[in-house]
Amino acid sequence: MISDVYFPRVNGVSTSIASFRGALERLGHSVTLICPGYPVGQVDEPGVLRTRSRQVPGDPEDRMMHYRELLALAPQLASEAFDLIHVHTPFTAHYAGVALGSRLGLPVVATYHTLFEEYLHHYIRWLPRRWLRFAARRLSVHQCQQVDAIVAPSRAMYEALTRYGVTTPTEVIPTGLALETFRHPQQDSDFRAYYDLPQEARLLLYVGRAAFEKNIDFLIDMLPKVLAEHPSTRVIITGEGPAHDSLVRRAQEIGVAEAVLFLGYLDRNGPLQAAYRAADVFVFASRTETQGLVLLEAMALGTPVVSTAMMGTLDVLKEGEGCLIAEDNHDDFATKVNRLLSDETLRQQLAECAQAYASSWHEDAKSEELVTLYRQLAEKQLANARE
Repeated sequence: MISDVYFPRVNGVSTSIASFRGALERLGHSVTLICPGYPVGQVDEPGVLRTRSRQVPGDPEDRMMHYRELLALAPQLASEAFDLIHVHTPFTAHYAGVALGSRLGLPVVATYHTLFEEYLHHYIRWLPRRWLRFAARRLSVHQCQQVDAIVAPSRAMYEALTRYGVTTPTEVIPTGLALETFRHPQQDSDFRAYYDLPQEARLLLYVGRAAFEKNIDFLIDMLPKVLAEHPSTRVIITGEGPAHDSLVRRAQEIGVAEAVLFLGYLDRNGPLQAAYRAADVFVFASRTETQGLVLLEAMALGTPVVSTAMMGTLDVLKEGEGCLIAEDNHDDFATKVNRLLSDETLRQQLAECAQAYASSWHEDAKSEELVTLYRQLAEKQLANARE
């Protein structure tokens, strides 16, 4: 596997890689990950090869690997007799992965994690949105055509790639959950006590990057309608990112700053689980999510969800299976939240359904699907080599 991001950089790609790596190894496979080295916070792991990297201009969270140094790994990688290369990001990792595949005679599969046409305009504001959308689509087609197979994490992403004109064989394989380890972290804590939150406060939780494309401002804007019925409500926003300052300003502008708590990233080995369990409702409104793992994490810990269902979340969410699906407007979303906060019986029913539903997304089952794809690619490569 090769990726431009991995922990300590927290996002869905890092989570997906960690999930599949762990499950594949439990199933008896050997996995090596090549990813950037980070100056702060990284933990050495067996099977993770960190390469020298530099800071991305204007982006304090991400790192850029050196293309030539990645290609220089070819002799070392050749000696380890790998069966294939799995690319997870479209930057240096993609081009190095394709080049290494050619040099080593290995098939290359890529997971298309991010819908870039709905992403770039938040960060490149000086160019027309339609230009950026066109460029993102053409680049996506070009890169997808360079590999032997594509993994789409949701049906919606598969359909988007098909609309672009991608003809590379594509399989829909969502990321699964490491249910046992996630449900039983090493640490345990009292979330409300740690953050001095009153026991009577109703907590709405968002987990994820504080990024513009996550539509977190929607959650802040609908909050006054919840406060009107449940004045003790607090919205807890975990995660960091470029939209943080804008979100703080938005909460101040509409007069709900005291009801919004920004926590930054929480450790996934206890503090994050404590936040999920303390929350009355998990709230989510992203319009561009390719899957929405945090929805499954919330449900795995018995936290009912109120969310819109767009793009990848359409595959994850089923009305009544641990969640209430809201329309993409403040009135309906707030109505669903208020309904859950007012009805303890309904909230408990959804909490019980949520845990059962999340169990059907176990990472071992999803990794078996990935192994099937890997095996097909490796056998095809072997057959071609014999001809």
